[in-house]
Amino acid sequence: MKMEVKDMTRIERIGEVQSAEIKSRLMFDVSPGAHSHIRGLGLDDSLEARANSQGLVGQRSARKAAGVILEMIKQGKIAGRAILLAGQPGTGKTAIAMGMAQALGTDTPFTMLAASELFSMEMSKTEALTQAFRRSIGVRIKEEAEIIEGEVVEIQIERPTDGSANKTGKITLKTTDMEAIYDLGQKMIEALSKEKITAGDVITIDKASGRITKLGRSFTRSHDYDAMGPMTRFVQCPEDELEKRKEVVHTVSLHEIDVINSRSHGFLALFAGDTGEIKPEIREQIDTKVSEWRSEGKADIVPGVLFIDEVHMLDIECFSFLNRALENELSPILILATNRGITNIRGTSYKSPHGVPIDLLDRLLIIPTKPYTKKEVSQILTIRCEEEDVEITEKARDLLTKIGMTSSLRYAIHMITIANLVAVKRRASCVDVPDIKKVYGLFDDVKRSASYLKEYEQDFMFSEGAEEEEE
Repeated sequence: MKMEVKDMTRIERIGEVQSAEIKSRLMFDVSPGAHSHIRGLGLDDSLEARANSQGLVGQRSARKAAGVILEMIKQGKIAGRAILLAGQPGTGKTAIAMGMAQALGTDTPFTMLAASELFSMEMSKTEALTQAFRRSIGVRIKEEAEIIEGEVVEIQIERPTDGSANKTGKITLKTTDMEAIYDLGQKMIEALSKEKITAGDVITIDKASGRITKLGRSFTRSHDYDAMGPMTRFVQCPEDELEKRKEVVHTVSLHEIDVINSRSHGFLALFAGDTGEIKPEIREQIDTKVSEWRSEGKADIVPGVLFIDEVHMLDIECFSFLNRALENELSPILILATNRGITNIRGTSYKSPHGVPIDLLDRLLIIPTKPYTKKEVSQILTIRCEEEDVEITEKARDLLTKIGMTSSLRYAIHMITIANLVAVKRRASCVDVPDIKKVYGLFDDVKRSASYLKEYEQDFMFSEGAEEEEE
């Protein structure tokens, strides 16, 4: 059965409107996340890592390697390759991946996935991975839109004498070469009123959607500067014809095209998140259509990034799928992260470095991360205090740094907010040493918890250590 691929640009506009509405309804304060302070990789123009920049501290060699990969991604020279970030827990692997995502910007698709998520989805593991791969491949679709661009000369709105709400009117637009009058309907009048369009404004009108965009104020009205205010933007009066054709570019992912074409109301499923399994036949026909768009110059492929954290949690079937998927013509850049050493490959009794099969390891460029120094831990804690808006004394920060070195950086970071709550309770303006000590006494780190278990393991149920002693 022949399937017709739907007009993506028209559907995406619908998606843009609904997305804007959803975002406007979901405006709420979000607490700082574990990596909310990261703004990029912190590299200079020669790809050398700065000591402390854009929220990242230390790991200079790993950040430089990630920067080289980033440049190759931007130039489209590394599609279908795979990178492994390998290091001990708490050495910034996910932070580096988040820095890459920030540096790539919104035009390049970046999909983040924890390997354990695949086993809790209501679809097969290979289908979930396929969707993740196609989410990470962008299609930059080009289309020509017909617009009217000119300077507003006059707006005439006629209000009915019978009191009905239907208004009609006319708008006069001009360029340097011509002038024309257009009739206005009720919706266009409302749009002009909403955008506060007046005579002297330079505007564009999308003929297909009727959308009005205010570009600025004409330079011919610059004598009204005092009345307009200092924030007014002045632009030149447009030249040539009023009606023009302008190239518009939309970037969507292959997965979005899959979902939209897999059901009658596919674009609604994108917002609901219930995409379900998609038939291979649909994907094949979409790939064929995208290839046609590429050959006709209507679209470009944008290889994005798929980041899979905790990759050692994948099983042998998933690793086999990744091996095959990386050989596909339409493949993103795959970034994996793991904190495991030599361990079992899930689903087998065989051991392998990082819990990844040797044949897949051979395909990977491995970027190692190393433990942070005392100075770097102190800098990271300072950044987190600023991100969480916590004032802390120098002695308290030194104590927190010592705790971070002896236990773990993550434990020290968790203590910041709790210590701040203790300080607020005693009506202090900043966190001090007694606050840190109190929190340290209330909450155990991993080492103290393990020590406690060893000391009292006989009192716990199903303790393997106690059973061995009895034998």
